[in-house]
Amino acid sequence: MATVESQGRAPVARVRRLEPAAIGAVLWRELTVFRRYWRSTTFSSVLEPTIFLLAFGFGFGALVSRVAGYSYIEFVGTGVVATAVLFSSVFPGLFTTFIKRRFQRTYDSLLAAPIDVEELVTAEVLWLALRAGIYGMAPLLVAMVFGLDPAWGMLVVPLIGFVTGFGFAAFGVTIAAVAKSIDNFNYVTSSVITPLFLVAGTFFPIDALPGWASTLAQFNPLHHCVELVRDAVFGFQLGPDLLHVAVLVAFALLMWRLAIWRLRLRLID
Repeated sequence: MATVESQGRAPVARVRRLEPAAIGAVLWRELTVFRRYWRSTTFSSVLEPTIFLLAFGFGFGALVSRVAGYSYIEFVGTGVVATAVLFSSVFPGLFTTFIKRRFQRTYDSLLAAPIDVEELVTAEVLWLALRAGIYGMAPLLVAMVFGLDPAWGMLVVPLIGFVTGFGFAAFGVTIAAVAKSIDNFNYVTSSVITPLFLVAGTFFPIDALPGWASTLAQFNPLHHCVELVRDAVFGFQLGPDLLHVAVLVAFALLMWRLAIWRLRLRLID
């Protein structure tokens, strides 16, 4: 009898740790909201690295013809991709997360639905990483207008931007979960983001730095993004590029788990 009853019961759906439906719902919400302000966001995310490219490429390019075997416009054009990825991931991770948590109470509303913090953070970071991967192509397109030869490896650049953007978006979410005031972001911008941005091999080779600074730059995820993008455009190097990928993936996974941990502490009493 028990066997007959158990056979007649409807199968119970297993709830997974990361439920695709929950992540998809948050992503759909982000896309719906993004449709309202995509013009301003895209304008700033594309224009800022493009200005860097034009200023350094044609400013220093008039004084320095070749750097590390590349023309300076090629060197900067590929390097600024990492800058575009950084700006379009870490700053939305910082400011948007803080505003949603502190002022709009968006996360409180989402957590009232069958969505937990892990799914919420994963979806938020995925969304920012997707945007970063797309925006990272803008400097390459501009550089192509000014002489950078197209290459099949450029098709991989959005994926490189996605992995890098995932890590830095999660970093931004982590800081936003820790910060008590939006003014605290000034400390992070000045002491962390700016040094990472400058010491990444974007505008000059890190070999030109003092020995200790060059060694520290090897731990900069943005530097590994720069090197991967350059190799994607000018030719992959299997050994070094596998190391670059490993560093970016490790950074992304570490920051993802930290973001979940810190935001859960902030949202769940």
